[in-house]
Amino acid sequence: MRLVALVWRNMLHRKTLSLLTILSVTITAALVVFLLLCSEGLEQGAEKGYGPFEVTIGAKGSASQLALNTYYHVGAPTGNVPFSLLSQLQKDESVDRAYAMTTGDNYNGFPIVGIEPGYFASRYGTEKQMAGGKMYGKLGETIVGSHVASSLGLHIGDKFQGAHGLIKGLEEAEGEDHGDESVEEEHHHNFTYTVVGILPPLFTSDDRAVFTTLDYAWAVHEGQDAEHREVTSILIKPKTLLGAQLIKTKYGQINNVQAIYTSKAVADVVNVIDKGTGALTVVTIICILLAAGTILLSLVAAVNERKKDVALLRLIGKSKGFIWSSLIGEGLLLTVIGLVLGMLSGHLGGYLSREAVFEYTGLQLQSFQFMQGEWLLIAGTLGIGVLASAGPALQAYRVDPLQLFKS
Repeated sequence: MRLVALVWRNMLHRKTLSLLTILSVTITAALVVFLLLCSEGLEQGAEKGYGPFEVTIGAKGSASQLALNTYYHVGAPTGNVPFSLLSQLQKDESVDRAYAMTTGDNYNGFPIVGIEPGYFASRYGTEKQMAGGKMYGKLGETIVGSHVASSLGLHIGDKFQGAHGLIKGLEEAEGEDHGDESVEEEHHHNFTYTVVGILPPLFTSDDRAVFTTLDYAWAVHEGQDAEHREVTSILIKPKTLLGAQLIKTKYGQINNVQAIYTSKAVADVVNVIDKGTGALTVVTIICILLAAGTILLSLVAAVNERKKDVALLRLIGKSKGFIWSSLIGEGLLLTVIGLVLGMLSGHLGGYLSREAVFEYTGLQLQSFQFMQGEWLLIAGTLGIGVLASAGPALQAYRVDPLQLFKS
C-alpha cells in the first residue's frame, strides 16, 4: 500500500475529527495573517503618514495629538497659531517647503482640509496625477480623496455644503456651548463647495479627506481680519536634519506655539498601539497552542483506533519507519490543509474588511501582499504539526505488533 494513499484514507476515515483539526489550524492561521496585515498597514501608514514634513508647528498641547490631526485627520486639533508664522518660515533659510493647514469642518463625517495645492507635489511627487478633473485654484473649489469619492458617490461638478466640527454632531455629543451655533450653521449652509477633481488612491489618510483652498475657513467662519488670521498647523519640510533642529528650537520658543519632530510624535503613537496589541498576541499564542493540542489529540485517537491496523501492517512486512511516516504524514497533511485554508481566509478577510478597517482606523490593508512574517507562520505551523504528530507516532513505533492483538 502506498504511503500517500494510506495517509489520505486514514484522514478520511475520521472525517469529523479531521475537519475539527483542520478548522482549528485554519482559524489560527487566518487570525495570524489578519494581525500581520494590520501590523503591516500600521507600519506603512506611519512611514507614509507624514511624507517629508519632519517638523510640524501647532498650538501648545499634545505632540501626538498635533501629528494625528495634521497628517492622519484623526482627533481634534490642539488649537490655532498665527498665519503670520507661515511667511516667516517661508523666508527661513533652513526651510525647504512650508504649508499652512486649516481644519475644523466636515462633509458627512469626512474632514475638510484647507491647504495650498503645492502640498501634493511636495508630498507625493509630480508623477501622481489626478484620477479625474483638476486641482483646486480658487475659493469654493475642492478635490476629494479616492475613499471619499467612492463612499459618498461624488463626481466632478457635484456641489455640497459643509458642517461645523470634525465630525457631524460631535459638539452636541460633547455638550459644548453653542450660543452662536445658529449663526455658524447659517454661514456653512450659505457656503457651497464644488468638486473639481478626484485624487487617485494615495494609500494614506488623505484618501479620506476633502481638500480646498487655505482661506475657506476664514470665508466660512468670517470674523477673522487679515491681520489676525489663524491656521491649525504648519507642515515643514526642512532642507537638512540640522535645519530641522534649528527650526524646532527657534519656533518652539514662541508663546502658545509648539514645534515637534513629526517622526518622534508618530513613533510615540505607534509604540502605544504596539503595547495595546500585546493582548491580541496572547490570544494568538493561545490559539496556536489549542491548534497544536487538537492535532495531538486527533493523532492519539488515530493510534488508539487503529492499533490492530498498525499491527497488521507490521506483520505483512511494513517497517516501523513506514508506520512512523504514515502517522507523521497524517498530522502534516491536516496541518498543511488547515494552513493553506487559513492563509487564504486571512487574506480574503483582509480584502473584504479593508473598507471598514480604513473607515474606522485609517489603516490601509494591502490584502494580497505576501508578508515576511508569513514565512515564519509557515515554518512555525509545520514545525508544530510535526512536533504534535511525533508523540503518537513514536507510541505506535515502539509497540510490539504481536502485543496489539492481545486483548
